[in-house]
Amino acid sequence: MSLKPSISSENTMIPLSDPPKTQPDDKLFKGSAMTKRGAYAAISYMSCAVLLVMFNKAALSSYNFPCANVITLLQMASSSFFLYILRRGRVISFTASESLLISDTSTKFVSLKTLKHTFPLAAAYLLYMLVTMEAVRGVNVPMYTTLRRTTVVFTMFAEFVLVGQRYTQSVVFSVGLIIFGAFVAGARDLSFDGYGYAVVFMANITTAIYLATIARIGKTSGLNSFGLMWCNGILCGPVLLVWTYIRGDLKTTIDFPYLFSPGFLVILLFSCILAFFLNYCIFLNTTLNSALTQTICGNMKDLFTIGFGWIIFGGLPFDFWNVVGQILGFTGSGLYAYFKLIGK
Repeated sequence: MSLKPSISSENTMIPLSDPPKTQPDDKLFKGSAMTKRGAYAAISYMSCAVLLVMFNKAALSSYNFPCANVITLLQMASSSFFLYILRRGRVISFTASESLLISDTSTKFVSLKTLKHTFPLAAAYLLYMLVTMEAVRGVNVPMYTTLRRTTVVFTMFAEFVLVGQRYTQSVVFSVGLIIFGAFVAGARDLSFDGYGYAVVFMANITTAIYLATIARIGKTSGLNSFGLMWCNGILCGPVLLVWTYIRGDLKTTIDFPYLFSPGFLVILLFSCILAFFLNYCIFLNTTLNSALTQTICGNMKDLFTIGFGWIIFGGLPFDFWNVVGQILGFTGSGLYAYFKLIGK
């Protein structure tokens, strides 16, 4: 008897494929524009994102590990390894129509044609990653957070250009509230740095293009979220390896004094595991919902990240206007989620 991925996914924690969005029985509730799987994807993304930030913060700050690119490379290599093992063991598939019982006489999980089709996604990811890392250096943390939240505007524009997505007045209002709250939060620290501002806005543009590209490639490639992750890792991994070698990050990592410390290794292990689930949730959330929903979820998780970060790591001074701005931003994100749920 043939075992289809769509049937298997009902009995597993991680869905094996991305079913069509038009299944009427999958709505979160009557009249909702969001499916149950879409809601689970959004919540899972925010949970994984907050936890991953905590572990990355512990590695980069508590242990003073100097090479963020190496952590990214390890996370990408681990994700590709997990995907290979799961696919080889026929636990997952890379396409919605692929049977889990097919013969695995070949190690080629996707065709060369499909791999070429996902090249824009890999290019967008690499550009997004490199520009975002540079953006962190250019401005201080309050202004970085403030300016990065304007990504929602760039995402809306990118979705309109790439996939023709249009938005209701309710959604536009909630996004406007997020932007207003972001600038209120950073109003006390508007120290202008032309280069830093330009790089952050470039990071916003590359983030919007990356998320919109996920949505577009996900609909046209025939791949599910696992397949997109696999192609992205295969294409980006070698480039990132060469980049870390040229920058000297690999040598710095070898000379790192805590490299074989049990505590540091445990943090890296959990960081890699969480990165795998986070990347899956990003692809799943973007394909099941939209690039804008993914961006809004990123804003919502910021509140939890700030809260947990303050409790665990401290070092965040209290500022009234920053708190007001954070509340406004969270309210805007909540309104967007509400309008998304009721279909407005």
